[in-house]
Amino acid sequence: MAAVVVTVTRGVSGDAVLPEVADTEELGRALAGVLEPGDLVILDGPLGAGKTALSRGIGAGLGVTGRVTSPTFVIAREHRPAVAGTPGMVHVDAYRLGAGGDLLDELDALDLDTELTDSVVVVEWGAGLAERLAARHVLVRLEREPESEVRRAYWRWAGADTGE
Repeated sequence: MAAVVVTVTRGVSGDAVLPEVADTEELGRALAGVLEPGDLVILDGPLGAGKTALSRGIGAGLGVTGRVTSPTFVIAREHRPAVAGTPGMVHVDAYRLGAGGDLLDELDALDLDTELTDSVVVVEWGAGLAERLAARHVLVRLEREPESEVRRAYWRWAGADTGE
């Protein structure tokens, strides 16, 4: 099957059907092509929807060092830029946050807002919580068809300089 070509334009919402995991990663690469230091990417969707695959694609598109894997057990991973002057990536999994108290307090305790000036911050499971970390963000909702690798992604930009 031919790879899906996804075009992402900064500030413009969109959607895509992603038949293979590689297509989800390709959407991440396309998204990375329009991201800037200080951007926040919030990933939403059920288990197995492709949030980590999309994060891998974003990391590949940004050209960060290190393997991008799920940060579920460490909560956050920092990936440095491979080339000086390009943004790094902070990858956060907010799934386990909030179990011991206030989710927003725990998210604040990670001090992610200090990383936003030099990096792109990607937060899995952050919808409804992480938006306040930055003046602008893109929310990507992923859905997966039952018993299939086919996913659908919807993205929406919000905040400063995005037109929404």
